[in-house]
Amino acid sequence: MLNKKIINHTAPKLLNSDVLMLLTFVACNPPPLPLDDIVIEKTFTPDRCDRMVKSGDFVRYHYIGMFPDGKKFDSSYDRSTTYNVFVGRKQLIAGMDKALVGMCVNERWMIKIPPQLAYGKDGYGDNIPPDSILHFDVLMLDIWNTEDKVQIKTYHKPESCGRTVQVSDYIRYHYNGTLLDGTLFDSSHTRMRTYDTYVGIGWLIAGMDQGLLGMCVGEKRIITLPPFLGYGENGDGSDIPAQASLVFDVVLLDLHNPKDEITVEAQSLPDHCPRKSVVGDFMRYHYNGSLLDGTFFDSSYSRNRTYDTYIGKGYVIAGMDQGLLGVCVGERRRIVIPPHLAYGEEGTGTKIPGSAVLVFDVHIIDFHNPSDTVEITSVKPENCSNNTKRGDFVKYHYNATLMDGTYIGSTHTFGKTYDVVLGAGQVVIGMEQGLIGMCVGEKRKLVIPPHLAYGERGVDGEVPGSAVLVFDVELVDLEEGLPEGYMFVWNSDVTPNLFSEMDKNKDAQVDATEFSDYILQQVKEGKGRLAPGFDPQRIIENMYDNQDRNKDGRITEDEFKLKADEAAAHDEL
Repeated sequence: MLNKKIINHTAPKLLNSDVLMLLTFVACNPPPLPLDDIVIEKTFTPDRCDRMVKSGDFVRYHYIGMFPDGKKFDSSYDRSTTYNVFVGRKQLIAGMDKALVGMCVNERWMIKIPPQLAYGKDGYGDNIPPDSILHFDVLMLDIWNTEDKVQIKTYHKPESCGRTVQVSDYIRYHYNGTLLDGTLFDSSHTRMRTYDTYVGIGWLIAGMDQGLLGMCVGEKRIITLPPFLGYGENGDGSDIPAQASLVFDVVLLDLHNPKDEITVEAQSLPDHCPRKSVVGDFMRYHYNGSLLDGTFFDSSYSRNRTYDTYIGKGYVIAGMDQGLLGVCVGERRRIVIPPHLAYGEEGTGTKIPGSAVLVFDVHIIDFHNPSDTVEITSVKPENCSNNTKRGDFVKYHYNATLMDGTYIGSTHTFGKTYDVVLGAGQVVIGMEQGLIGMCVGEKRKLVIPPHLAYGERGVDGEVPGSAVLVFDVELVDLEEGLPEGYMFVWNSDVTPNLFSEMDKNKDAQVDATEFSDYILQQVKEGKGRLAPGFDPQRIIENMYDNQDRNKDGRITEDEFKLKADEAAAHDEL
């Protein structure tokens, strides 16, 4: 049996006469020394050798065929195609069949084959004479076997893997595709766009359909395919040659199934949840939005403003409409939305790619319904008989917050009450409603929806738009108001000489000073009352203006009438 031999080219020591004889032979270009076996010179060995050629393997390699004098007789490079063949099946000359065993991909050998293991005494046509020693400069590019299966090597796996790729799932992934020798033939990274496809239903080459199954989002793996699970005998017609093994370096970015619904994970629940959101509610919430692989695409926090919208009405994507139902104020939840309930195959064209699963981490700040009224919770004192009504002048303390507890303001900060006349439009409608019917010492919690508070605009720098307000109120003092429409009333019967009593200088007319002095004197003596909570002087000026019918700055006796004497007029006297 013949064996491979590695020739040691170190020359032996020669005598002077031997040197002379050698020079003579060289000058005459003598024939090469005969070989009794193949000789292999390893001209390049890669640092890594995952697989060596065995008998029965299919190989792809380049070669240059030469005679010992260096004259080329054949080259695969000249044909721009590799030589593809099974090893050990007598499809090659015997010496090559033997020599290729043990080679690694990217390894380069110079193989010298004696005639008896090449074309022997017959030679080969006009190219190879009889009894020729042949030299082949071989570069191994690919090795596979008909028994090969898809090879998977995972080199990164995320700590958490709640779901893996199954048949009929739709995935988005990046990849680099190379031949077995490392030649790049394609990359999704260079296109800056993921490859998006169904898995396991024939949309991919068979080997990728197999190799992607079981992956987690964020996982990275190398998938090696033999050609019969890749592009087979024909290649792809351009970058992938025939009978080529393929290597895909893959990172999975997204995964869903067309049958998927949204998934909701409650991350934090408030201790108290008196109400949960329903269709038609208007909600204010913060969110961070990311893709399934963690890539950030949007956040309300970065704008320092909540996202405000109706829910269940189609104002937001369908998955978010569903995911925001049944939440509590203060709740935090994660909502995972498949693309068919989000932005679909097209994405948004900027930060959200087509067919992307979206992840929203949501914090519910508040919600209300347009039909909401003021919600009142009351703690009354034992003696609670005199209750507030429209027109009353009240003094109260309050602490004000948003629904999530964010501080807005407090009278305690300034150490003084807030004083208003009920029904005079001095506070928001919801507060007026919430203060009606209180008694001194009573404490109430008022929850006021925005349409009864500061509405969609809010108060710049203090109250956000569409915010529900919470007031903790304590009534400190109550002064009964006048009947509606009156700014002054008599506590006793009106003197029949009212005009003459006002006309101090007896000039048959009352000027503004005489009028003001008289009214203030009646109040001081308890004979009359001005409406509480207003500037007395302005009330008196208004009363005088109403009595001065011709607006000449004087009131005559003809102009002077009591309010009760006129059915339609709203004069104060």
